[in-house]
Amino acid sequence: MTMKNLTLSALLMATAAPAFAEGELNLYSSRHYDTDERLYSDFEDMTGITINRIEGNADELIARMEAEGANSPADILLTVDTSRLERAKNAGVLQSVESDVLEARIPSYLQDADNQWFGFSQRARIIFYDKNDVENPPMTYVDLADPAYEGMVCHRSSSNVYSQTLLSAVIENHGEEAARDWAQGVVNNFARDPQGGDTDQLRGLVSGECDISISNTYYFARSVRKDVDGLPEDARADIGWVFPAQDAEGAHMNLSGGGVAANAPNRDNAVLFLEYLASDQAQQYFSAGNDEYPAVPGVGISPSVATLGIFKPDDVDLSDVAANVPLAQQIFNDVGWE
Repeated sequence: MTMKNLTLSALLMATAAPAFAEGELNLYSSRHYDTDERLYSDFEDMTGITINRIEGNADELIARMEAEGANSPADILLTVDTSRLERAKNAGVLQSVESDVLEARIPSYLQDADNQWFGFSQRARIIFYDKNDVENPPMTYVDLADPAYEGMVCHRSSSNVYSQTLLSAVIENHGEEAARDWAQGVVNNFARDPQGGDTDQLRGLVSGECDISISNTYYFARSVRKDVDGLPEDARADIGWVFPAQDAEGAHMNLSGGGVAANAPNRDNAVLFLEYLASDQAQQYFSAGNDEYPAVPGVGISPSVATLGIFKPDDVDLSDVAANVPLAQQIFNDVGWE
């Protein structure tokens, strides 16, 4: 069986021996999760393809691929957040992929319009709050700017891609003027200067520094599955959460995804790897191993993720959201969101 006629179904029916493919796959990845080891080892066992990994910061990897040019050994770029995937596309380091498997499995709003990148896992960016201090939590992202929450909100810095993508989604859903008013209102409601990562926003609720914060769901779900410093079980009992805008656009979704490098020396292997990431097996492991939501509809989620409940996600086209990132950064600068 050749790589050209190898389908995803054949891949998933394969056993560890004998291997029916050969060669290598050079993976540039900014996903820093130890649990991804299972994704790579399973692919290697199924296909006989050896994965060579180079890991680093997304911007550094994109810059490296640009500098390497036509001589780049990269076959795949795997990273987190739509804005970084779009940045890679705009830098010319990805190429379009025609795959019936990916088109059938990945919803259109979770893939690039030119098929240069595809989302493989999702995280909802939602509102968390201290149930002891907040009787009426904000029910939408827009509500976070309500003066009633002055001095209560913790958030990450404006340089963080999660912050940029959220504001970009507000621009897409509500328009530039409303987004600017929202950003100014949130700044007015800060309990402290923007700082730290998503887990630090949740720790701020436990420490009492803030009463309301925003975090991606997998940071909280991870604390349900295993011990996380600063988020003990008794403290988590006091944390409530809201999936925002359930009567409107729905909860904002971040994604993790990847694409085939523009000069991939092992292009067939690279496409096969992306198709593998869209398989039920890999999709379930994104949830079980890293507490994320699968990108493929109908795939089950892990118990830790299920703890958060059912919700309506925002299905806005993430390519459109990514295009708003430069404007979002300008708005952040204008309103003094550090």
